[in-house]
Amino acid sequence: MSTDSGSRPGPAVPGKSQGEHDDDALGELGYRPELKRTLGNFHTFAAGISYISILTGTFQLFYFGVTFGGPAYWWSWPMVFVGQFMVALCFCELAARYPVAGSIYNWAKTLGGPHVGWLGGWMMMTATMVTLSAVALAYQITLPQISDWFQFVGDGTGKNDAAANAVLLGTVLILFSTLVNAFGVQLMARINSAGVFIELIAAVALIVFLAAHITRGPSTALTETYGLGSGQNLGYLGAFLTASLASAYVMYGFDTASSLGEESHDPSRNAPRAILRALIASFLIGGLILLFALLAVPDLGAEELSSGGLQYVVLETLGSTIGEIFLWCVVVAITVCVLAVQAAGIRLMFAMARDNNLPAGSVLAKVSPRFQTPVIPAVLIGVVGVVILVININQPQIFSVITSIAIIMIYVAYLMVTVPMLLKRLRGQWQPAQGKFSLGKFGLPINILAVLWGTAMSINLAWPRAEVYNATGPQHWYLRWGAFLFIGIVALGGFAYYWFVQRHKTGVLAEHRFEAPTPPTPPTPGNLP
Repeated sequence: MSTDSGSRPGPAVPGKSQGEHDDDALGELGYRPELKRTLGNFHTFAAGISYISILTGTFQLFYFGVTFGGPAYWWSWPMVFVGQFMVALCFCELAARYPVAGSIYNWAKTLGGPHVGWLGGWMMMTATMVTLSAVALAYQITLPQISDWFQFVGDGTGKNDAAANAVLLGTVLILFSTLVNAFGVQLMARINSAGVFIELIAAVALIVFLAAHITRGPSTALTETYGLGSGQNLGYLGAFLTASLASAYVMYGFDTASSLGEESHDPSRNAPRAILRALIASFLIGGLILLFALLAVPDLGAEELSSGGLQYVVLETLGSTIGEIFLWCVVVAITVCVLAVQAAGIRLMFAMARDNNLPAGSVLAKVSPRFQTPVIPAVLIGVVGVVILVININQPQIFSVITSIAIIMIYVAYLMVTVPMLLKRLRGQWQPAQGKFSLGKFGLPINILAVLWGTAMSINLAWPRAEVYNATGPQHWYLRWGAFLFIGIVALGGFAYYWFVQRHKTGVLAEHRFEAPTPPTPPTPGNLP
């Protein structure tokens, strides 16, 4: 692997400014530059790491991993990282060559053609809106544990108190995120970067505090399975694969660093670095938090590990005062995670709309002259996110099914990029950007591993497990097979609409189309001064 490591990259073409060079990839794809370039290195890194959001993911899903895999589920964290790292390396090559808005859509379109691109973009956009709602629900897991004051609906003991309160808190968060994203990328980036800074400081401090309260060694904690899987066909492997969903649900979204490429300085160099830094930092910090939590909790067999999750560990181990300080930092992490998820969704919708690949494309692709951002997609995604939240009031089980399926759709959307990229490599048609990030001779094996990983984890995520898709109440076949049914309906229904209606209108809208400058007319004897 290689990158061009100049200290300050200069213009690639004599006579071109760096800003003009940044727009070369847009011109190659047929777009003219419209979004304002204001983001620097840390902004793009912060976008990627806030989407992954270690404090959000670990605090939201720790209970799930321990419940189904015991403390030994920790080993799924490095397993998922290795697989996602293969995908991220492939994305780095693409980010170096095509650092554009709606990266997954544009990459899939460039590598696999317009039909593959549309399906990849549609799957990613649908999943992003559901993910926005799912992350917003994390407020309910944390805020009421800080204070009963945040339980606005009932006292939390009623059948639907928690679900209804989660919708209320989540709606407020999505409204805030919508306003921030609509007011421009610079405001979003400033809040996001400040939040990420707080999250990183808090995460490192949490590691130190938990390490100071260790009560057992790794050999004890990381081999404890609670006897799960005994008597089943696959034994503990089956339990471990179920528990691994807790890690798979966290480590994705690193492509966001490239999706802001049209608003970043020198994105062909900064985006690949931001992708890798975000994923590696998340792996290291998140892995240490989970490890030291398991080593520090007073009772490794406490039932509260499965009900109260990581919040219980922090409060029980560090005490209420220090514990609540860290939980407030988790609230900050959830907030910036929602900002990043919505920002990525806005860029994706904008990218598809300017290709006239969505209904009312010219409206959705309109960039506000005042805020220099697509405002209508911000509002639309926010509204859809709130509507999806409402499902959670009386049907929390169905919502959990849809949330799980959204993650699968993101993994499938990633496959819409890595599979066509692999085919291009096998045909000798893929060329990385010259002088930028390149996998070199490792490109083919890494791409193969990325495809195998994405396929295997998609199957694992979609497997019709009762504990994931029909955890409570009477068993329903449509819930157990919800992943295949829902994804089939979204994919086939969406593609049918595209095939019979939208594809006949597809093409870069005139107001967004790149027009090559007309070369000057050479002087002739008749027009010489």
